[in-house]
Amino acid sequence: MKPRQERNSAKARQRRLPVVKIQIQDGRFQIVGLGAWYSYWRDPYHMMLTIPWWGFIAIVAIAYIVLNALFALLYLAGGDCLEGARPGSFEDAFFFSVHTLASIGYGVIAPKTTYANIIVTLSAITSLLTIAVVTGLAFARFSLPTARVLFSRVAVITPYDGVPTLMFRAANQRRNLILEAQLQVYLMRDEISSEGQFMRRIYDLKLLRHRSPSFALTWAAMHQIDENSPLYGATPDSLFENQTTLVISLSGIDETVAQAIHSRHIYAAQDILWNNRFVDVIRDAPNGDRYIDYNHFHDVVPID
Repeated sequence: MKPRQERNSAKARQRRLPVVKIQIQDGRFQIVGLGAWYSYWRDPYHMMLTIPWWGFIAIVAIAYIVLNALFALLYLAGGDCLEGARPGSFEDAFFFSVHTLASIGYGVIAPKTTYANIIVTLSAITSLLTIAVVTGLAFARFSLPTARVLFSRVAVITPYDGVPTLMFRAANQRRNLILEAQLQVYLMRDEISSEGQFMRRIYDLKLLRHRSPSFALTWAAMHQIDENSPLYGATPDSLFENQTTLVISLSGIDETVAQAIHSRHIYAAQDILWNNRFVDVIRDAPNGDRYIDYNHFHDVVPID
């Protein structure tokens, strides 16, 4: 007999491993099927949480019909076991199962044999479990926390305090507070090591301010491109050649629901504009009031 490790390795070789497709679209690396509901067919719980509502309702309806059809066949298998039902009628047996699972109990049809009462008992237990599962899934879908955070369509590289600075904007569209908001920026690019090995490297970009005690309106994120920055010495051409992308991750606590939320955004090389600056969205009124004009949230102008 082979040792356990050899048997496990042999099984692993026989087991077909999945192939993940990665494609580049508009300068962004994309994993085909990532986050799509149909990619969770081996994980029914996650699939039921990610599938659209029309799909969720369709699956529940189909499962309910199939379940009642199975119980109807069980009733028919017991012969003439239902009082008030036509002998051999699938329709009567089916709707009796519907009445039993839903605890409607019209009383038109009733079990009259021990076999029928056993099936009714199984039907009642199944009904309790089914209602609990469907209710739990529906509540989980409704209670999923979501963030409505808007990111500027482009990022810019512009001088700030005499230092080239990468900048982009974020805005809280809900107009409530995101408590202890945190911004993380990661730079991803292709690199070739000194040994000639290809690697997709990930770097952390340090922001001038990466935390906010209460994110309510807008946030201008800034990363200074100095000698310690992975972007130091980069050019527009080098960003395209290295398939450079910026991955933005924002997380915090939604004050309204007191739950953790997160949002992410990706900037490809063509989304990074050099020698441009954002249009100021803050307006001062003659009476001293201050306004934020979101109509210019994405607007940029070249630097003279």
